[in-house]
Amino acid sequence: MMKVAAIQMISSADLNDNLATAERLIRQAAAEGAQLLLLPEYWPLMGQQDTDKLLIAEEPGNGRMQTFLSAIASELGVWLIGGTIPLKSAEADKVLNTTLVYGPDGTLKARYDKIHLFGFQKGSESYEESRTITAGHEVVSFDSELGRIGLAICYDLRFPELFRALGHCNLLIVTAAFTYTTGEAHWEILLRARAVENQCYLLACGQGGVHSNGRRTWGHSMLIDPWGKVLACLPEGEGIVTGEIDTGLIASVRESLPALHHRRI
Repeated sequence: MMKVAAIQMISSADLNDNLATAERLIRQAAAEGAQLLLLPEYWPLMGQQDTDKLLIAEEPGNGRMQTFLSAIASELGVWLIGGTIPLKSAEADKVLNTTLVYGPDGTLKARYDKIHLFGFQKGSESYEESRTITAGHEVVSFDSELGRIGLAICYDLRFPELFRALGHCNLLIVTAAFTYTTGEAHWEILLRARAVENQCYLLACGQGGVHSNGRRTWGHSMLIDPWGKVLACLPEGEGIVTGEIDTGLIASVRESLPALHHRRI
């Protein structure tokens, strides 16, 4: 058994404020016994403009955000999946939207660059991540005391082939900043489907409220078990969602309904 936590935020356009909020909530989750913690997508900054993320982008392995994540993981002795931070890209005027995973010793254990870039247009609501983000190319999972853990970011949730490519994981991670519009319609049903079809736990962490730039995010950070049951959920606002991963339940579900072994394509 391992206790995990999703840290829901309403990040602002101020990096210092967001760092302080993340630290406070990380410490709270660890004090409550969480051994693996997840931050939301864009936790360091929800800028006034899409290009604001370029101003805080770091070189891989060096920078304030990476130092913060590594140091607090080491101090608290926890697994810390750092939502996403902007890393510098080879493309001019773009960044990589990157999840970094730090082990309890503070060392970098995995890195995933978001593959699928969100694009949405409905009335006055418009998003096009490809204008400022370079897409990644490799699916990423890593080993832990829980077994294999697979990584995904926000819009990746709509592409089940990515989750299949991660292999047989015991825990899937989705860090996100789902919009209110798309989240209300699709967030929970997609999360539960990914957990059910891969017969594993899924921990999802979102931004959850109205941001200083006017954007509204859906929130509903949650933990889902291998049978598709929502074990815990925070609909909106800043806070923490916690629950326990029971690898025995994973084994039981896969034994009683061996769908992963029945695959033919």
